[in-house]
Amino acid sequence: MSRNCAPRGRWTLLDNENPLMNTLLLRHWLFALMIALMIALGASPLVADPLDDQRDALDEFAAHMAETHGLDRAGVNEILKDARHQQGIIDAITSPAEALPWHRYRRIFLQEDRISEGAEFMAEHRELLEEIHGQYGVDAAILVAIVGVETRYGQHPGQHRVLDALVTLAFDYPPRAGFFRSELEHFLLLADEEDLDVSDIRGSYAGAMGIPQFISSSYRHYAVDGSGDGSRDLMNSVPDALASVANYFAEHRWREGEPVVAPARVEDTDRVDEFLDDGMRLNTTVGELRAAGIKPEADFDDDASALLLALDGDTETEHWIGLHNFRVITRYNHSPLYALATYQLAGAIRDQDERNQ
Repeated sequence: MSRNCAPRGRWTLLDNENPLMNTLLLRHWLFALMIALMIALGASPLVADPLDDQRDALDEFAAHMAETHGLDRAGVNEILKDARHQQGIIDAITSPAEALPWHRYRRIFLQEDRISEGAEFMAEHRELLEEIHGQYGVDAAILVAIVGVETRYGQHPGQHRVLDALVTLAFDYPPRAGFFRSELEHFLLLADEEDLDVSDIRGSYAGAMGIPQFISSSYRHYAVDGSGDGSRDLMNSVPDALASVANYFAEHRWREGEPVVAPARVEDTDRVDEFLDDGMRLNTTVGELRAAGIKPEADFDDDASALLLALDGDTETEHWIGLHNFRVITRYNHSPLYALATYQLAGAIRDQDERNQ
């Protein structure tokens, strides 16, 4: 076939008679190749990262870390430059599971497979849990339930880079920017203290990490070396994770052997609202609730400090009376739904474990 009769379909790249066209075609294909590579690598070539508008603020933060904590300013800036805004993180924090009604939230965690896995986890680590209970006085089933709710016993520690989560929320989420800048500060200090690779740590959308999902400040303050190997590895060490949760509860004054929470029978619904408190404070006593016609379905002492919950059940409002240890669980996660689901999961795991023995 002669040159003049050559097919000129879409796969013909070069035209020997038109050098200018050749140059344009090559540029077009090189640009297309660059875009394809950037997309494959997870970049967003056509949309600027919102953090680009925060570079001055990020540099000021790096200067603060240098002046206050002695970290290398240039090194901190390099770490911060590696962070990427994640819109999914903003979306997640504005619609957390704790915003669900109780009857839907409960079903997420009180499932047969999660209960049976918890019983298996308890049996596997029974000796360790007994040692931790002896040291900290925290119920083993509560410890197992915490890691069961948080990461399915370490199976799902989170998919977000903690660096991305904290930088996104610290600099692109004004409602809680102050809190997350503090957590970012703790995260960088934690990485320096524990020799962690900040680019590789993954966790929740809120920057919690490891088997027990500690935020950075909690990691620094409450994590302990449960394995005795000289490090506090919440990402990989079950002994460190369980001992750290126990230490957290002990530091928040968990009372060994005391009751936690019980359903309540309400004889006078007109009195309920005066005892409800969004701050989860122990703002009344069991005796005062009984006198108002709100009676726990458990043998609680009248002088025990208490709080009252009104939660959306499947068909009607459920009322619960929480005591001091319930309040301690809410210090781990402020949601009363979380605390009640953890308590119920712990009970179900304990029952399954006893049946298995």
